[in-house]
Amino acid sequence: MKRILLIATGGTIASTEDGNGLSPALTGEELAQSVPEISGLCELDVVQPMNIDSTNMRPSDWMRIRDVIVEGYADHDGFVILHGTDTMSYTAAALSYLIQDSPKPIVLTGSQRSICMENTDARMNLYNAFLYAAAEGSRGVSLVFDGKVISGTQARKERTKSFNAFSSVDYPELAIIRDGRLIRYLAELDHRDGPEFFHRLEERVLLLTLIPGMGADALSALRDSYQAVILQSFGVGGVPGGGSGPFARAMEDWLRAGKTIVMMTQVPYEGSDMAVYQVGYQVKEKYQLMEAYNMTLEAAATKLMWVLGQTRDSEEVRRLFYQPVQWDIIR
Repeated sequence: MKRILLIATGGTIASTEDGNGLSPALTGEELAQSVPEISGLCELDVVQPMNIDSTNMRPSDWMRIRDVIVEGYADHDGFVILHGTDTMSYTAAALSYLIQDSPKPIVLTGSQRSICMENTDARMNLYNAFLYAAAEGSRGVSLVFDGKVISGTQARKERTKSFNAFSSVDYPELAIIRDGRLIRYLAELDHRDGPEFFHRLEERVLLLTLIPGMGADALSALRDSYQAVILQSFGVGGVPGGGSGPFARAMEDWLRAGKTIVMMTQVPYEGSDMAVYQVGYQVKEKYQLMEAYNMTLEAAATKLMWVLGQTRDSEEVRRLFYQPVQWDIIR
């Protein structure tokens, strides 16, 4: 029987009501005891590095989770991370870059309703996460929720209340779990040479979402405070004024200062293609910026943090950003 490490971090699944709104209070041990069927799937160890609302999750907390996995890697066959849903997709993406080519499964799950509530999705999600983590052939970082198995770089929360909160963006689900049966759609990547652990992130990554009529002054004002910016533009990608407008001039100042710029679309599916329209083509031809294509925001942001944690050389930054990790980018 496989030995799985449960890493409890808080979130809705562990929350109770004290009259001031839900907040995490239950321990990992208490959550595991609420689903006794887990004992039939694996041997269980539990660790609790934090007990927080995932709104408060920071890159330093991703590193703490990574450290727990590194410390327990040799002694366990897999890992299940209990996490709040609001930033779970960011943590899943971050761990996909911090722990690459893992031959052992690293599974994130949580719930939309506390395990203390009636009609909760917590028990099923928790059981399914262990079912997947204990199954032969499971590997790498994934998110298990509402019977879906989603690659850690493709998951996005799209619903705030419904049990089917997460979707796999522009990539198929890896598997589904139906009536206690794991049905794989795609073969997992072969990670015999892994894992490869990384221990640095650059937190100074800014997201700036454009709206019609927005000026470039915010981009200029924030240049000295951040190492990189993700400009989330419209449609397939472009900036107001094209290659000669105020946004282009502000972007040029960022690049001259040795900073990194990534362009991506606000549209949830099908990605960017800046070469289609003049307002994107001019900018991409004129400046050494990068394009996120079909990457999720969560993947683009955390991958930038990972890349800039490894190097500041502009060519190496570009190479690493465009190097596929767990199906995160299709150019």
